[in-house]
Amino acid sequence: MIRKSISVAACLLLAIVIAGCQKKSSPTPQVANPAKAALTFPAQDAVCTTGTIISATQSSVTFTWQTAANTSSYELNLKNLLTGTSTTQTTTSNQLAVKLSRNTPYSWYIVSKSEKTSSTAQSDTWKFYNSGLGTVSHSPFPAELVSPGFGLDVASGDGTIKLQWKGSDVDGDITGYDLYFGTTVTPALYMANVKDMFMNGISVKSGTTYYWNVITTDSQGNTSNSGLFQFKIK
Repeated sequence: MIRKSISVAACLLLAIVIAGCQKKSSPTPQVANPAKAALTFPAQDAVCTTGTIISATQSSVTFTWQTAANTSSYELNLKNLLTGTSTTQTTTSNQLAVKLSRNTPYSWYIVSKSEKTSSTAQSDTWKFYNSGLGTVSHSPFPAELVSPGFGLDVASGDGTIKLQWKGSDVDGDITGYDLYFGTTVTPALYMANVKDMFMNGISVKSGTTYYWNVITTDSQGNTSNSGLFQFKIK
């Protein structure tokens, strides 16, 4: 019994010595997420006239933004607002030259990325107009449909809903908005030449999916289409 007690005590002492000799593990360093890039050029709602002319239909525009912290690369996301076509290009610099169609409105934003983390950061979205030779009138930017948001389930306590959008134009000569609204993917004209950027008191039914879009018109007869949104009434 004495030998057994001594053996157990020796094992405990050895375990304590081994544990004391082991190094404490260092805490895993935290990786900082990429920061949001601040856009600089082309400016918001600007008529871009400083690009390099390539042809009657194309020019090269150099996009620039401020360097973002903890970022190793940037993704430039560009959308042609007339065709709805989107493209992305990646660079490690804070500028990128891109060939664009002239006399065309675009929107763009930057996604900051890092090699050390999968987290990303998205900048604000800006719009601009890439002018063509001799352009004296520009089409309005497609209206931004604000509310209800795309694909949302929306409550309506009194059986009506409010639609809201945002319009802009580099010439500042928007004359009105045509609102299309209905239960099909080709909604009928609900109200023509709306002067406000909202419409109150639109009747809706519970459990029904609705579609809507807005056509913007300026004083020269130029138009733009917001694209189709949908939402469902709870």
